[in-house]
Amino acid sequence: MKPAVVLLSGGLDSATASAIAQSEGFAIHALSFRYGQRHGVELESAARVAEALGVVEHAIVDIDLRRFGGSALTADIPVPKGRSAGAIGEGIPVTYVPARNTVFLSFALAWAETLGSEDIFIGVNVQDYSGYPDCRPAFIEAFENMANLATAAGVEGRQRLKIHAPLMQMTKAEIIVRGLSLGVDYGLTSSCYDPGTDGRPCGLCDSCLLRAKGFADAGCPDPLSLRFGLVVP
Repeated sequence: MKPAVVLLSGGLDSATASAIAQSEGFAIHALSFRYGQRHGVELESAARVAEALGVVEHAIVDIDLRRFGGSALTADIPVPKGRSAGAIGEGIPVTYVPARNTVFLSFALAWAETLGSEDIFIGVNVQDYSGYPDCRPAFIEAFENMANLATAAGVEGRQRLKIHAPLMQMTKAEIIVRGLSLGVDYGLTSSCYDPGTDGRPCGLCDSCLLRAKGFADAGCPDPLSLRFGLVVP
């Protein structure tokens, strides 16, 4: 099995991308970050998902994006709640963390080079998303081109790196259906931007609302919501 580095946040999308990578025959080296986010729930979820998938290795790297602020996920800025679908799809929200995916992919690139891996998986998509600029196809393509100029393995012709974004053109419902077909237990994941200390999702942030819509459109219940008895308006 070829090694692949998979960015694993603990959310629904990254869990699905990890399962897809595994189904394609890759040996998963999962990479998560303690980057200064305001809660540790997503890392607990990432650990559960990694264990369920039986990954080769799960690395959690410490970096401090909170030092720069600029996001409701890393600074003392309120997380938007109860926004309409139209509002969620307009502009770049305050939950965007400046350059986060660029930073994460750079770490993944370094690990891939040392592993001798030519494959990095990331669970971004442009259908049901919150307007983040680093989730677009143009960004992924540009990073891949840069990555193949940035490493000794690439310059010496020993490695041709591929950034896989298998969810890019899928709706949230399609992602959920694909994940369920691969046996993903979404009860292990966490998508909420402002969860309780026990992992209870708030039910009203953009991510919770997009997740709820995805499960509704897929025609199946969200096991995480069932666990907490959560009803989303």
